[in-house]
Amino acid sequence: MKTALLVIDAQMAFVADDQAGAERSCRNAEGNIEQLLGAFRSRGDMIVHVHHHGLTPDDPFHSEAPGADPQPFAVPQEGEATVIKNVASAFVGTTLEKDLRQSGVTRVVITGATANHCAESTARSAGNLGFDTVYVSDAVWAYAATGPDGVDHSADQIHSVTLANLHGEFATVMTTQDLIAAS
Repeated sequence: MKTALLVIDAQMAFVADDQAGAERSCRNAEGNIEQLLGAFRSRGDMIVHVHHHGLTPDDPFHSEAPGADPQPFAVPQEGEATVIKNVASAFVGTTLEKDLRQSGVTRVVITGATANHCAESTARSAGNLGFDTVYVSDAVWAYAATGPDGVDHSADQIHSVTLANLHGEFATVMTTQDLIAAS
C-alpha cells in the first residue's frame, strides 16, 4: 500500500497564535510531525506539504504575509510536493486527489493544524474519497473556542472530540509512535 504523509498548514501564523498565549492542545505536535517527516524521508515515501493561503490581504495566512511561511521544521525539501489551498480541505480546489492517485497512493497520513479545522476537513474528504486514512492524534493540535451558545470549550476537549468524530468513521486514529512502529 503506497502511503503519503500530508503536513497540513504547519505555518508561521500558528506560531504567532502560540506566542500570543492562545490555549492549545498537544504542544508536542510539531516534534511528532518532525519525527514522521524523518521516517517518511528515510524510507523515500511521498510527502505533501499543504499550505493555506488566505484570499484577503489582512488574513494572517495571505501569501504575502509572514504567517503563510512554513514553520522551520516543516520546510519542504527538494522533491516534496506543496499544495496551496484557500479553504479547509486540502482536496477542494486543488489537484491533490489527482496527484495522489497518479502516484498510486491509496493511504494518506494526516498531520498538522488545526485538529478540528483543516486537518479534520482533509481527513473527512480523504475518507469520503476512498483513501485509507490515518489521523495522527499527537501530530495535530487544536485551540480553545467559544461556541455560539457561549459555552467555552478547552483546546484539549476540542482535540479529543475531533479524534472521537473521526476514528472508525473517516480514519483510523493512531499515535506517532504506533504509526512509526507499524510502518
